[in-house]
Formats: sequence, C-alpha cells, structure tokens
Amino acid sequence: MKAHDKKSQASLTPLDALEFLKEGNSRFLNNLRANRNLLQMVNDTSEGQWPFAVILSCIDSRTSAELIFDQGLGDIFSVRVAGNVVNEDVLGSMEYAVKYAGSKLVVVLGHTKCGAVTSACNQVKDGNITALMHKIKPAIAMEKTVTQHRDGNNAIFVEKVAELNVTHALYEIRERSPIISEMEKEGKVIVIGATYDVESGKVDFYED
Repeated sequence: MKAHDKKSQASLTPLDALEFLKEGNSRFLNNLRANRNLLQMVNDTSEGQWPFAVILSCIDSRTSAELIFDQGLGDIFSVRVAGNVVNEDVLGSMEYAVKYAGSKLVVVLGHTKCGAVTSACNQVKDGNITALMHKIKPAIAMEKTVTQHRDGNNAIFVEKVAELNVTHALYEIRERSPIISEMEKEGKVIVIGATYDVESGKVDFYED
C-alpha cells in the first residue's frame, strides 16, 4: 500500500475517508496489517503530505490512532491531548488539516477506562491538570442518568461521561470553528465521534 498523494486524496469523498478508518480498524481487530513499505512511504511523503483525516484522541498509550486504524506515514493527522478535549490549538490544527491540507474527515476519538475522565469525575486538582479537568466538567454535568456515586470509582458513570465528553467535543468544534462548521454544511468534510474499547480494540463510530 502506497502513501496518499495529492491526486488520491482529492479523489476521496468524506465517506470514503470514513470507510478507510473502518477497514483499518477491522484489520487491526483481525491482527492483519496492510502491506506497506515504510521506507518507501518516507520517500513518497518527503516533498509533501496528503492525509485524508484528522483524529483528535487521548494521550493514553493504548490509543495510537495510526495503529488502531492501521494507517501508514502521511495518512492521517494525529492530534493528542489527555481526555481528547478541545482548545484553541486543537481547533487551529484541525482547521489547517481540512482547509489547507485537504483532509476530508474530522474524528473525535474517546476511549474506555480513560484516566483523564476518571480524574475529572474525582475532581482532581493539581497544577495545570486542574485546567484540563475543567474542560471535561461539561460532560459530567450533561450526565443525568446516574444519581448516586457520581465519581471515578463508578465505572458505569465514568464510561457515560467519556461518551458525553466526545459529544461535547463535537459540539465545541462546530460552535467554535466556523471554518469546519461551514465545510461540514457544504459536504466537504464529515465531523464524527467514536469510542475505542481498550479491552477489545474495536472502534465504534457515533453514526446516528
């Protein structure tokens, strides 16, 4: 499998890009890898890059987007921050990806057993971590179904908050980025959430 070039990237639709990620995760789940010559991909991308997607994921060491979607050099932009939260730098990175680098897909990828979400549920305050936890608080407030033991010791509560944290990130992207919002309305990009299961390796997209 070769690296994407300008022509192959331009020929993709946003749905094609989404299907590439689904197929890649399927290969990952079945312990298969696309046949790639990574050194050749280094050469192919030495003069430029044409990633088809930008993925915001957590810094969790188990959630490398390139691995769980079986992608090679130059295929995706990977934006990583604890708790897959949105800030000005994340939005600027995404805007660059879709407007100037031609990416067709924006993914917010949360995951199960997220340490950042667990810490936020436990109201951890420590150094710069405090500001990071504050960005997850809206998802905690959005969760209305769990009425008791609303903390990091309640695994069900944590997973519900983690999913809502992805939903809130999608809202933030659309509200705070006129560039991405307009491109989505024009059908030039798809903005979608997903959750990675750290036990199974499966990614579930929020397609409804």
